[in-house]
Amino acid sequence: MYMTKPTDNLSLEEKLAALQAQVESLQAENTSLQEREETLTKENTSLLKKEEVLTKENTSLLKKEEVLTKENAKMKAKIEQLLAQLKLSNSRQFGKSSEKSERGTFNEAEKHQKKTEPKHHKKGKKPLPEYFEREVVEHTLDSLDCPCCGEDMHQCGSIDSEQLKIIPAKISVIKHKQFKYACRNCEHTGTSSKIITVPKPKQPIPGSMASPEALAAVVTSKYCDALPLYRQAQIYARGELDISRNTLANWCIKAGFLIKPLVEAMQRHLVSEHSLCADETHVQVLSEEGKLAHSKSYMWVYRSNEVSKQPVVVYDYQSGRSRACVQGFLSGYQGYLQCDGYSVYDNIEGITPVGCWAHARRKYEDALKAETRIKGRANMAKSYIARLYALEKQAKSQKLTPEQRYQLRQEKAVPILDKFKAWLEDTNTKITKNSHIGGAINYTLNQWNKLIRYVDDGNLGIDNNVTERDIRPFTNGRKNWLFSKSVEGAEASANLYSIVMTCRANDINPYYYFLHLFKEIPNLKPDDDINQLMPWNVQLDTYIS
Repeated sequence: MYMTKPTDNLSLEEKLAALQAQVESLQAENTSLQEREETLTKENTSLLKKEEVLTKENTSLLKKEEVLTKENAKMKAKIEQLLAQLKLSNSRQFGKSSEKSERGTFNEAEKHQKKTEPKHHKKGKKPLPEYFEREVVEHTLDSLDCPCCGEDMHQCGSIDSEQLKIIPAKISVIKHKQFKYACRNCEHTGTSSKIITVPKPKQPIPGSMASPEALAAVVTSKYCDALPLYRQAQIYARGELDISRNTLANWCIKAGFLIKPLVEAMQRHLVSEHSLCADETHVQVLSEEGKLAHSKSYMWVYRSNEVSKQPVVVYDYQSGRSRACVQGFLSGYQGYLQCDGYSVYDNIEGITPVGCWAHARRKYEDALKAETRIKGRANMAKSYIARLYALEKQAKSQKLTPEQRYQLRQEKAVPILDKFKAWLEDTNTKITKNSHIGGAINYTLNQWNKLIRYVDDGNLGIDNNVTERDIRPFTNGRKNWLFSKSVEGAEASANLYSIVMTCRANDINPYYYFLHLFKEIPNLKPDDDINQLMPWNVQLDTYIS
């Protein structure tokens, strides 16, 4: 048996130790690598999470960017819209207020009309009315000696000329002297000692110093000429008449209620008509139960159609602007009502609403004033409307009857309307809805059935301008007096404006009509017919002469 050398055994031990050391080193390195791998795995997981977070943040930012882009587009559109409104507002405030179309707008309409030679009217001074008082001033020679031979000259004619003489309001006093009478025979015999006093005519305001003439002058100046009461008081003061504005206001209120029965008769006459027109405007009443002083109330205006032979205009004060106001005033009415697009006029039993082409045209006028870019569509719409108005002008100039006007509209207006509607529907698909031209087209289409209704009856007008003209004196006067102090004052004003505008509709001088009413109404008996005082039933020549 051979024994291993000690040196060999040591060598193996060393080798084993070395290998063991290598194993431990590799194990340590492996552990380190595992730790490194674990660290990298954690870092990778962290990076993946960060990537996920960043992806979500990026998605969120993209969505925010999209929202901001849309908001930016909306803001740009809003700015453009506001600029258009500002332009329109400036145009209304500082530009021309006339709705007459520009020269180029009517070219298309004029193609469809025969050219007529313009009528030549001789120009010259109109003679002054014969009923004016004449003051004759004669201009004669101081000497009749002929400058040539010295003999006497004779008058051989004259050259007459007239000039106006205007004297500021003449103020005078009417002194009523009621004589008393007694019978001496009755006194002597003791039969009676009765004294009879001659009565004087009843006055419009009992116990007041306001005569019918004074009352007529005050209400005509305020409600016809829009002259505020404080200015009237100043004018009277220049004539050395000291009368307060409050006194004048009380006169107006009492005068307004004095004529109320006549205005109510006018209302009854209105609801018997074939067709009516209506409009409304705001008014401020300082003292009204349940309302603040700065809140709005409304003055409604109803009038006979323009073709009526006995037209009346009635103002109606209401605290609101609801359908109930119309229903209450027109209770029992069966017929057409021409008005703007305000919805309260719709869906009232017995009433057929008729649209107003002037309102529709005004929308396109506003679009032209507001739009800063392409204006062709607004001009095109106006050209269609102009052709409709050209036909109405033709009917008026030829003095067509309602039946003839109906035939003209059916033959010529209906084809224009058909083409116009087709153009509107096609254009409506190509425009921005919130633009001014978009609003104008939408208004026209929404109101279409009411707008075209006028062609079905020759008694109807193409627009409601006649009522707008009747409401204008009130809006002009409102600029001067701003508000009514009380409901009673507003109602009295409504009655007085009714008389003024009815006078205008019947071509009557309002001063003389008021004078007639203030003399006659106080002396009416209970069984007298108030209709005898309607404008077409009175003769005012005696006052004028």
